[in-house]
Amino acid sequence: MGLVDKFWRFFGVETEVEEEYLEMPLEPEERKAERRNNLVSIHTAKTIKVVVSEPSSFEEAQAVADNLKNRRQVVINLEHTPPEARQRIIDFISGTTYALDGHTQKLGDHIFLFAPSNVEISKDPRPLVRSSYIFTRPGPFGGHEV
Repeated sequence: MGLVDKFWRFFGVETEVEEEYLEMPLEPEERKAERRNNLVSIHTAKTIKVVVSEPSSFEEAQAVADNLKNRRQVVINLEHTPPEARQRIIDFISGTTYALDGHTQKLGDHIFLFAPSNVEISKDPRPLVRSSYIFTRPGPFGGHEV
């Protein structure tokens, strides 16, 4: 340190340049490690299974309910089931679905879809439009003119 530097220091002026240390950006490996904590892999979810069942008696309804409890969608075909067993099965599975906050959809005359709460059932709006008043009435928009 020279005489001039001491002189300026005496008056409160420093001529030395203070070095500032800035934090350098993270290395790519550190960034990856830091970023991993915020990432959620889409592929961690298990594959969703749909169980198709054709119960012939009420005794088979518990196996269908167990599939719903295990968060699987169930399609039940009751076309070949006796009518008295058919109603009991529908009542039992509907109660199970309700208890699990699930959803029910009738797909056909004797075909039903039961889904657990993690599955949303959406309806296709086209059949509703086809059966609406505007397309069934006589006139310029649909139907037959009289």
